[in-house]
Amino acid sequence: MKQKKSTILVVDDEPQIRKLLKISLEANDLKCEDAEKGGEAVRLTASLKPDLILLDLGLPDMDGKDVIAQIREWSQVPIIVCSVRDGDKEMIEAFGLGADDYVTKPFNPDVLLARITANLRKAATQEAGEPILVNGRIKMDLVRHEVLIDDARVDFTPKEYDLLRYFLVHRGKMLTHRQILHEVWGPAHGDDMQYLRVYVSQVREKVEPDPSSPDYIVTESGIGYRMELIEP
Repeated sequence: MKQKKSTILVVDDEPQIRKLLKISLEANDLKCEDAEKGGEAVRLTASLKPDLILLDLGLPDMDGKDVIAQIREWSQVPIIVCSVRDGDKEMIEAFGLGADDYVTKPFNPDVLLARITANLRKAATQEAGEPILVNGRIKMDLVRHEVLIDDARVDFTPKEYDLLRYFLVHRGKMLTHRQILHEVWGPAHGDDMQYLRVYVSQVREKVEPDPSSPDYIVTESGIGYRMELIEP
């Protein structure tokens, strides 16, 4: 199975820094996306739903601390500030707005990678309260980004993986169409019901013993879906 790589969004207005980080991240089996401006970073966070953000504070269109504040209105994605600003006041303000970590430039790439790995692991654990989710025949490792069905690895596209993860984290709960779309695809997709139905069908094909009569992801007519709690 091809594992889903964690996506890191690098936000920095210096092309050489973005290039350096991209090389370093991809060499360590991480996927890298980048943005030059703060507004672009906020939009990409909503559409790409990265697993972690590396954020410079000195951006051409807005201060990085404003980026943190905007993203924290609707997302708890880990944010590591990576800035030349090394004053205590800047760090305290960034942490107060919701930054998870702070690395000053120039940085040691190995140290930065260790911080990234630690924050990815912490986020995976916090999201579900545990790094491995199990429900019946489904086992999902949030750190390794692996899905096993009846102990066999099964390939999921990134969006199928995100949808299954959301169902597993909230197993036993009734979830509305709008709620699922907002959390998995972002605020702009709240009304894409047909889009959601297609993806639910694809996930069912991979997790259900009989996709035509689902036991795991059941439909709440006119409301949404619920992942049933299934004993191993």
